[in-house]
Amino acid sequence: MTISEASKKYNLTQDTLRYYERIGAIPPVHRTKSGLRDYTPEDCGWIELVKCMRSAGLPVEAITEYVKLAREGDQTIAQRKLLLTTQREQLQKQMETIQQAISRLDYKISRYEEAMKTGILTWD
Repeated sequence: MTISEASKKYNLTQDTLRYYERIGAIPPVHRTKSGLRDYTPEDCGWIELVKCMRSAGLPVEAITEYVKLAREGDQTIAQRKLLLTTQREQLQKQMETIQQAISRLDYKISRYEEAMKTGILTWD
């Protein structure tokens, strides 16, 4: 798969794909004999992983560290697990904060809905 095809498939610019490869967020992409990027299913799996991690808010530094460790082999399994566990814990804390904000907004919205029905707005 060419970089143009990968760009369209994953809705990422070609510059973003090159950037991810340059900084190590994805391992070096396979190349044709003439040096053009030729994305294999394995390369695509790395793109899918980085997209997932980025959409979850993980910093690029954490992703590049994970890729570096993965490329070092099975002796880094414990380190990779720790990295992912730490990131998951941070995401769970963010999710709890967001849920608290949503709950507060839901409460305030319900107060406005009640005020629209009764004509009385109480603040608390």
